[in-house]
Amino acid sequence: MAAPPQPVMEVAPVARSTRPSMAEAAARIDRLIQTHWNEHGVDPSRPLRDDEFVRRVYLELAGRIPSYDETVRFLTSKAADKRGDLVDDLLESPDYISHFYNFWADVLRLQERPDKHLVLEPYLFYVKDSIRTNKPFDTWVYEMLTAEGKPWENPAVGFQLRDEGMPLPYVDNTVRVFLGTQIGCAQCHDHPFDHWTQHEFYELAAFTAGTVTRPADRLRGAGRSRTAFDPESLAIARSARDLQKQNVERNQKNKAAVAQFLRANVTSVAFVDKKLLLPHDYQYDDAKPLSAVSAEVLWGAVPEKARTAAGREQFAAWVVSRDNRQFARTIANRLWKKVMGVGLVEPVDDFKEDNPPSDPELLEHLADEMLRLEFDLREFVRLLVSTDAYQRQAVLHDPASAAPFHFAGPALRRMTAEQLWDSILTLVARNPWSVQRPTRDEVAATVGLDLEHATLADVDATLAGFLRTYGRNQYKRHLDEICGYRGLELVRASELPAPLPLGHFLRQFGQSDRQTIEGSRTVATVPQILAMFNGPITHAMLEKGSVIYDNVTRHRPQEAVDVVFLSVLSRKPHADDRHLALEEINSADDPATGCGNLIWALLNTREFIFIQ
Repeated sequence: MAAPPQPVMEVAPVARSTRPSMAEAAARIDRLIQTHWNEHGVDPSRPLRDDEFVRRVYLELAGRIPSYDETVRFLTSKAADKRGDLVDDLLESPDYISHFYNFWADVLRLQERPDKHLVLEPYLFYVKDSIRTNKPFDTWVYEMLTAEGKPWENPAVGFQLRDEGMPLPYVDNTVRVFLGTQIGCAQCHDHPFDHWTQHEFYELAAFTAGTVTRPADRLRGAGRSRTAFDPESLAIARSARDLQKQNVERNQKNKAAVAQFLRANVTSVAFVDKKLLLPHDYQYDDAKPLSAVSAEVLWGAVPEKARTAAGREQFAAWVVSRDNRQFARTIANRLWKKVMGVGLVEPVDDFKEDNPPSDPELLEHLADEMLRLEFDLREFVRLLVSTDAYQRQAVLHDPASAAPFHFAGPALRRMTAEQLWDSILTLVARNPWSVQRPTRDEVAATVGLDLEHATLADVDATLAGFLRTYGRNQYKRHLDEICGYRGLELVRASELPAPLPLGHFLRQFGQSDRQTIEGSRTVATVPQILAMFNGPITHAMLEKGSVIYDNVTRHRPQEAVDVVFLSVLSRKPHADDRHLALEEINSADDPATGCGNLIWALLNTREFIFIQ
């Protein structure tokens, strides 16, 4: 189960000096929640014990259960503020980056190849690196909404390219993700369940209507655009056209791959001045079909300093403006749900008048805190997990209930697919970081072509090198050589290709195919039962060389029971647990087999799969 060592990423440090002010801010949130409890007669759940806290906070901040050594170290610590110390340690660990990358990968629908001609590994690296460097969220979003160039030149363009060729869904998805508002129905007609009109949708879409992704599109730009007669774009377009013509005229098996590779090298994001027209079948009285619309925001105003900028920049400035409280509300609500299990507004992307927050005062306070922290998402998460409200036992929540969820404690949840995979990996692999997602520079070295001067032979050679490195099949072979086990790659979920094939453990347990926003699921299925009962990852855990196997077999049966429970459930066994466990170990053919049976049994309990 071992793999070659590799340096793990450096993470921006947490400012421990701010812990007293963080504690005061957490207390203010607790007081607001206490007021809500008093007004609504809510009986809060009990505070967490240390063994319950260590397991939950690892799952919440590191995306995995703690290892045996980590659990023991925390439970035996005599530090005055060991919970605060652990929170800060986790927030500046690679585990935190991995876990929150998985969270954003689901929201942003991250894939390496959403289309055959798109090479978006640099964009996925950009998202992960933005989390690693703790880039302020408003800066991060503004970069994605305004970026220009190719993915390996400016990786933030991946957000735009994820909806390439779909300018109206792009606007819908952007508003839904960052402003928590569903306006998609208004693409085709006035919204049937909200006040948005089709004309308003087109007015908003007019800001980004001039976004183009190919040189030929730039050449068709009109007005004062600096790219309308861009000589470089013209040369690239002509060269790409000539190379494609030569490619079409030859008879080789890789002709289609070369065409896709050429298209990848001419795909870049730019902006030209362009009017957006209403659809030909527009049916309302406020405008005529095919008439041009003026760009207008849905509420508020474009910040004054951006009003003379290009449309994409005006749109981005409005989205992330401090005066646009909906931006702060939306991300505060998303992270509240991420930490507490249920949003103050549910669904988190459906803010509207007839869907009020369960605690309006708390939501507005959280938005204020997000603004005070200047969109430092990690510090905001640190604030939430520092509250007494978070450090309470989980409570049942029925998402199908029409009644509002009055917070009494974090909602009881199943682990996500990624949490489950990374938790099992903690029990199996000695080096879960043996492979890390490729960087922008690594991809650029294999994919970039100088199209102005390239020959078809240059294209063939560059494509061959790219496929040897990042071709889907070749990359899987590369992973198998480093960390493969029975067809699985024992590496963190964040570092695996996306999307994974349907039969993969992660997909069986609900990892999204990354086609829809937040498309993951945590419902139980029969394939999950089979995977846990007899899947290759379970076998890996019970074989010599795995972390837990080697830890357990070094101890006598009485001690081994403690090691198993602390490793799998992060707690010591109760008296009944110990009796049954020793009975199983002593009745087995040998102690190792008995311990393996105990590990297998605990893995298949609800206590393991659920975040208590």
